[in-house]
Amino acid sequence: MSQDTAPLVMHPALPDTVIQAAADRRGRPHVFDTIDPAKSALVVIDLQRAFMDPGAPSEVARARTVVPNVNRLAAAMRRAGGRVVWIRATFDKAGWPNFFDYMVNPQLSGRILAALQEDADMHALCGELDVRDGDMIVNKYRLSAFLPGTSNLPILLRTAGVDTVLIAGCMTNVCCDSSARDAVMTDFKTIMIEDANATRTDEAHIAALTTFLQSFGDVRKTDEIVAMLEG
Repeated sequence: MSQDTAPLVMHPALPDTVIQAAADRRGRPHVFDTIDPAKSALVVIDLQRAFMDPGAPSEVARARTVVPNVNRLAAAMRRAGGRVVWIRATFDKAGWPNFFDYMVNPQLSGRILAALQEDADMHALCGELDVRDGDMIVNKYRLSAFLPGTSNLPILLRTAGVDTVLIAGCMTNVCCDSSARDAVMTDFKTIMIEDANATRTDEAHIAALTTFLQSFGDVRKTDEIVAMLEG
């Protein structure tokens, strides 16, 4: 069944064997047992209309399934005194010719560029997201929000005293994974939220989270994160 005709359901959970293998490798089930909300931020990647609208040039249909969990996480983070950050992909061909000249066919490249200009309608965050006054909205100019020089997110977080980031959004295996890995490489404690990330296939989703859990940081579910914030 194609993505266009398949029921829109969330990705399956990570297999127990993956979780157990990671636990065996480090000697404990999870990397981080607690979260200090005062030093934490929920970073939501690219849940913009260009990725969320049906028929959009970069549509990730499965991303629409994670919106309720993202909103739950944002509410829990605010209640606990942490920060919520909404990241917007913002591109132009002149700034990134290697991607738009070689990685995407010309017709699609043009549609993506038109959608992700800062003043474009599809550049906006998905209307179903619970964005509040006091949240940060940050543009990024490459796949990763934490790659040096691609956004001002790291300095904003460091200035706010944040040392822990929770990654949600789309795509699990591209912008979310790239952001999470770069966050780890620049010394943020990093947790990818399994059921608040989405991509185009189950295989890509599970592979990205498996590698991150085994070698980079932690992977948790929304219910776990909400309980940790409330605790």
